Amino acid sequence: MSSLNDVPEAARDIPLEVNPPTSPRSRNWVWLAGTLGTAALAAGSFVAWYQTTQVANAEFNQPFRGMVSSDSTSEDADAPTSRDRAVQLAPTSRTLLGHRAYEEAPEDDLVALDSNPEIRLRTAAAEQFEAMRRAAREAGHNLTPLSGFRTQEEQEYLFFGIKAERGQDAHTRAEVSAPPGYSEHHTGYAIDIGDGNQPDTHLSQDFEETEAFK
Repeated sequence: MSSLNDVPEAARDIPLEVNPPTSPRSRNWVWLAGTLGTAALAAGSFVAWYQTTQVANAEFNQPFRGMVSSDSTSEDADAPTSRDRAVQLAPTSRTLLGHRAYEEAPEDDLVALDSNPEIRLRTAAAEQFEAMRRAAREAGHNLTPLSGFRTQEEQEYLFFGIKAERGQDAHTRAEVSAPPGYSEHHTGYAIDIGDGNQPDTHLSQDFEETEAFK
């Protein structure tokens, strides 16, 4: 007989049986309830994650999908449509120093701007920018293109070259310039604009105070 049995029951700190015995049926019900509860929690978590992810992806990629008409067609069924190209340009899940990766625009879809032949954009983007620039000029404003499509090699200098010249670390440089391969300018749809009447505000926060910005 154990030493615990030698202690009077009224004086025991721990009873011999903490919980009353349960029948096999009771244990089965407890197991079933626990299993169903765990499954319900897992299913709810999955649904919440899926909905959140889908909404976030849809909102993030919407600007790229909206660049082209939803009813775009092509005479060649095997040729990629402009919609296909725009969707392919949507940022990937790869990020570096807070910037997302982008593919370079194909050379055959890049054209020089009428207002500055040294700057190139995708054909559709160039047409839209020039139309906006003409409308602004009619309203008395001078929108000046400053930078458009850039290759990864050009972006490499803007990031690493200037970083070295200014003695910056990578994180500091990434606050104002993307690493090569991670710039929206690779797409051919991004353009920097300035006020031609106030060139001292180009690529500066002071641009926010100009008439062109307004």
